[in-house]
Amino acid sequence: MLNAFGPDDRGERFYDACLEYGHSLWRRKYAARAILCLDRAMGADLKGDEPILARWPMPYEAMAWFMRHAPSEVFIGNPRVHFQHYADRMNEPRKDQRRWRAWACWALARKVMPILHGDVRHLVKEPTIAEIDAHLRRHGLPGEADLWHAALAHAGTWGAIWRGGRDSNSRPTI
Repeated sequence: MLNAFGPDDRGERFYDACLEYGHSLWRRKYAARAILCLDRAMGADLKGDEPILARWPMPYEAMAWFMRHAPSEVFIGNPRVHFQHYADRMNEPRKDQRRWRAWACWALARKVMPILHGDVRHLVKEPTIAEIDAHLRRHGLPGEADLWHAALAHAGTWGAIWRGGRDSNSRPTI
């Protein structure tokens, strides 16, 4: 589905397709792949004034929700390690924007799944919340840092415990 978009076609339609496909994967219990689709959506080339962002803002809340509600019987991997590697090995286009979004998702993973550890063999300076905030404000869309802070504030409050709680077929807010 996403292969239909060329490397220069990563705008609003790509963002929408990533969100739709991520939701479809989630409903089929492909939690890890659904998280990766949200990750790809965050790599879309958006300026902040696209109409879709009014309906479906940058999916930090959905990312945390997916991590929190992944059913115990499905593969999710270790999102903390994924985002740690992704942020540290980022390349163009929009390297800084995408890097700091990955670090923002890493911070969500740390809060939602505190029992997961980072990759101790991958030596990287982990940023503080303040550093992530400053870089999202500099490189992100208008209001993006505030969306991330809201998701971070809610990240530890959903459901009972990580990998449990609500029905996995209910639609998260993405």
